Amino acid sequence: MPSNQEDQNEVDFQQYLRILKRRWLVTAGVMGSVFGLTALVTFSQKPVYESQGKLLIKNNGASSLTGLSEKVGALSALTNTSSPLDTEAEVIRSNPLVKKTISELELKDKKGKPLKVEPFLKLLKVKSVKGTDVLEMTYRDTDPKVAADVINTLVKYYIENNIRVNRLDATSAREFLSKQLPNIEGRVIAAEAGLRKFKDENKVVSLPEEAKYGVEALKDLSGDITKAQALLSDASSRSVALQKELELTTQQAVELANLNQSTGVQQVLAEYQKAQDELAVLQTRFTAEHPKVRDSEAKVQALREQLEKRVGKIVDTKQPVSEKNLQIGQLKQTLTLDLVKSEVDRLAVNNQVQVLQTAYLNYQGRLTAIPRLEQQQRALERKLQVAQSTYQQVLKQLQEVEVVEQQKVGNARVVSAAEVPEIPVSPKIPLNLALGGVLGIILGVGAALVLEAMDKSLKSVEEAKRLLGYPLLGTIPQLGGSKGNGDDLPVLKDPYSPATSAFEMLVTNLSFTLSDQALRVIAVTSSVPGEGKSFVAANLAVAKVQMGYRVLLIDADMRRPRQHKVWEKANFMGLSEVLVGQAEYVAIAQEAIHNLDILTAGTIPPNPAALLDSQRMRALLEEASKDYDFVIVDTPPVTAVTDALIVSKLTNGILLVARPGVVQTDAANAAKMQLEQSGQQVLGMVANGVNASNVHGGYYHSKGYYGMKASEKAEQNGKVEAPLLRIGERPSGKG
Repeated sequence: MPSNQEDQNEVDFQQYLRILKRRWLVTAGVMGSVFGLTALVTFSQKPVYESQGKLLIKNNGASSLTGLSEKVGALSALTNTSSPLDTEAEVIRSNPLVKKTISELELKDKKGKPLKVEPFLKLLKVKSVKGTDVLEMTYRDTDPKVAADVINTLVKYYIENNIRVNRLDATSAREFLSKQLPNIEGRVIAAEAGLRKFKDENKVVSLPEEAKYGVEALKDLSGDITKAQALLSDASSRSVALQKELELTTQQAVELANLNQSTGVQQVLAEYQKAQDELAVLQTRFTAEHPKVRDSEAKVQALREQLEKRVGKIVDTKQPVSEKNLQIGQLKQTLTLDLVKSEVDRLAVNNQVQVLQTAYLNYQGRLTAIPRLEQQQRALERKLQVAQSTYQQVLKQLQEVEVVEQQKVGNARVVSAAEVPEIPVSPKIPLNLALGGVLGIILGVGAALVLEAMDKSLKSVEEAKRLLGYPLLGTIPQLGGSKGNGDDLPVLKDPYSPATSAFEMLVTNLSFTLSDQALRVIAVTSSVPGEGKSFVAANLAVAKVQMGYRVLLIDADMRRPRQHKVWEKANFMGLSEVLVGQAEYVAIAQEAIHNLDILTAGTIPPNPAALLDSQRMRALLEEASKDYDFVIVDTPPVTAVTDALIVSKLTNGILLVARPGVVQTDAANAAKMQLEQSGQQVLGMVANGVNASNVHGGYYHSKGYYGMKASEKAEQNGKVEAPLLRIGERPSGKG
């Protein structure tokens, strides 16, 4: 398999070589034109010089020291896909900088007018050096000094513009920050006032400390309440016991104690009791109406009223106080005082419990409110902190911007200034000529291939064999001459030529075409005119004669007869006269050479097909096949008229002449189809006009089999050799 592939590749390569050989004139013309045009354009161009400069793009160093590298004068990308270097490159290519450069250098175009921005930008290249922060700028011009001046001037204006823009940014930032600072300061003051108001309204000093002490106070108050409740319970128990013992209420005991301790009451009570005693004595001595008794009663009554008044002043009660209660014994008085004291202690302890409980509830409520207060306080403190932080940051930025505003520092630094170039970059003569040569070869080969593709003719013997499918009986080499055939009778005039060898091989191959019958009559035709069928028929007749046969050559192409010109014979009488009965062929057939007679076409009739398709034509061929060893009928092309198909019915077979480079593919297909539809036997085909460019396979040599011409052979033998029959020569005659 690899061997077959290599063979196929070799065949294709050889085919391309043949195509180029056939189309060498077109290929050479295109190659020469392209190369010449390239050379002309190259050498007519003015030298173009390119100057180069480099800029280092960096963040503003002074701004970085002040902390504003990310704010003012800094290089940063707005999106993930953008690049600061690309942005600066576009700034360099901006119209204002370009126009200022053009104006300063007074750049002109080819017409002497001021150079426009668009042509300038086409000559200017700005790109970043990969892996660095360096921008490389190049400019091309026919004047090397102008190229360098453009780069340096553009760099100068770019740096100036960069510094101006940075300072303008700082100024804008300062103005903005100056306007914002009072508002931010107002927010700080408002936040501080809000926090202070919150603390005043909620009596907040330190909520975390207050919560801590509140928890401890609740714990202490809880213990104190427990102790006070125990004392209250003890005092209540003693009061109840003393009340039962004295049969007095607490209020009564207090009142009684107050009355017994009141000097005024006791004095009046003593006088009252003394007056009663005196009344009792007087009543025992006197009657009730006695003045002394009445006076004593009045005194008692007065003292009683006096006692009640004084008791009323001490005891606020509507019920009268018993006299026995106004003066009690020492024990009862002691118990009464104990009851009063116990009651006083109970009331005191009860008040203490209430106070402690109230304090407990107050602390508990405060502690419950502390989380809410802390949340509010944190919110206010955060607000204050944000305002203070913003204020400090803006104040700091304002101070830094004021520093930056006074600086004269840009983001670019010249790494390499442009120098005047000495060597032009264009035109590159060796490269241009090499490219022109390569392009010329490509276009030349392409033109040859295009023409070859547009040419529908059969270009080689192999194509003819593949398309027609008939056996190849011979290949006739192309000879010189105006028609490409040289002399019309090379076999007769040059027996040792390649054409003679080819026709001898054709005669030999024809003898093997029919196995069941003798080959006596053949029709020679072609697909289209110009393929050399008459040339083949004439030389085939000569070759047949040279092999010892008597041959009759009939020119049946009565539309465009040719044989009388080949043999230089008169054409007054011929085949047409025989077919219309005006003459006998034996009488008008002309001897061309010994054993070869020619029956020319004669007068061109108006209806050649009708004459050929007649009984006279059949009788003519039958008679001729008896009189001659071999009859060759030269017929018109198959695709032109039907004459060849009509004649072929009367012969043993058809010999089809195909000439590569002349017959078109469509015509060959049409001829093959007509031959197949007619059912006539095609003996084979002969390739005419074959040369080294259209032969592929087969037998072909540039020289004859003997390698020399007849004259050379004769000269070598010392005599001149006449074109006589060499084998089986028969006497002349017709019939």
